[in-house]
Amino acid sequence: MSTTFDTSAVSSRPMDVRRLGMISYGDALALQEQLVKQRRAGEVPDTLLLLEHPHVITLGSGSHDENVLVSARERAERGIELFETGRGGDVTYHGPGQLVGYPIFDLKPDRQDLHRYLRDIEEALIGVLADFGLRGGRKEGLTGVWVDGRKLGAIGVRVSSGWITSHGFALNVATDLSFFGTIVPCGIRDHGVGSLSGELGREVPMAEAEASAVRWFERIFGRTAVETD
Repeated sequence: MSTTFDTSAVSSRPMDVRRLGMISYGDALALQEQLVKQRRAGEVPDTLLLLEHPHVITLGSGSHDENVLVSARERAERGIELFETGRGGDVTYHGPGQLVGYPIFDLKPDRQDLHRYLRDIEEALIGVLADFGLRGGRKEGLTGVWVDGRKLGAIGVRVSSGWITSHGFALNVATDLSFFGTIVPCGIRDHGVGSLSGELGREVPMAEAEASAVRWFERIFGRTAVETD
């Protein structure tokens, strides 16, 4: 007999946290599609996937070809995949040392507002930066989280029928920032990128960043984390 999860309560809903480690972008897409269907059917609770990707360039619905700065041959030489995705936004890069989070949330009944959802993810990432002593902020007209003009957190989401979310955020923890030279990040040419480790001058363990992200998603979204394999 299957379990269904009530969406009527607006606080203290369970949030299944899955720490997946390194996983290919294609496998993560397939898992998200499966979980979206299950969440819509009430077969799983809200779920937060935390993971890293091997080197990959992703194209959002608003992407422009000229924002990919390397040829297919160069991508192959450097071991960089390329994927078109169903999320919003422009071109992004994912790679080792970057914390990627995919919330599979049901925004009903009280959070059916895309702009609020984006701002809430930003708020959670600002909280993560604060845990490490950094003052993060927003830039007017842009999505993401910044420290002194450098972008540390990128956000690109999808909200499908039934107000079920997928895709999410990428926070540079200990990322090799040279790979951002393969793209125009999010189509923004006049700002640089940064990482948590780079700002602090020390290596930040991924597990510490993950734990902080879980705490802030609990706080901002009114969820109670349940860790699963």
